[in-house]
Amino acid sequence: MQISVRAFVSAIHGLLFGGFFLLTAFGVLVELSRSINAAQPSELTGRGRSLATFYLCVTAILGWAAVFAGTYIVYPWYRAIPPAGAALTGFPQSLLLASSTTSGWHRLGMEWKEHLAWFAPMLITAVAYVMIKQRSAIAKHPQVRRAVLTFALVAFASAGIAAFFGAMINKHAPVKGGSEIHFLKEP
Repeated sequence: MQISVRAFVSAIHGLLFGGFFLLTAFGVLVELSRSINAAQPSELTGRGRSLATFYLCVTAILGWAAVFAGTYIVYPWYRAIPPAGAALTGFPQSLLLASSTTSGWHRLGMEWKEHLAWFAPMLITAVAYVMIKQRSAIAKHPQVRRAVLTFALVAFASAGIAAFFGAMINKHAPVKGGSEIHFLKEP
């Protein structure tokens, strides 16, 4: 079993950082929805507050790790310019743009990923900050809870759309190359 270094890093970016970000952001949405619909706000113990703070920080870190890895590691490999006469399979952006049936994946999908996916970690960081530092405002003011829920929802949605486009782009033009990593050697 083997995988190229670039494909492995792409998987770390999308599956580990991006996938876990979506899971944890969904957890934030569930907690915010629960607190909005609760008859009485619940008070966390000291340990519960520490765990909630840790969870929120991990969520923000995962979001930032996904966009930084995508922007500064995977994207340069994606947009590499092929030399004249080279096979396009090693150059994902050029491969997608070479066909009218796949060019939309770059023009719409990668544009979304390049620009709008950055909203996810920005917004979830704001949500984490408010949830950690302004617990009393969230408990006392329903409009603050709704605003924080809206920010979390937009963060989740932008990350989900970016994940969808990333999966579809990777399906049509995966980032390949680099040395091979062997997980299991065949006998």
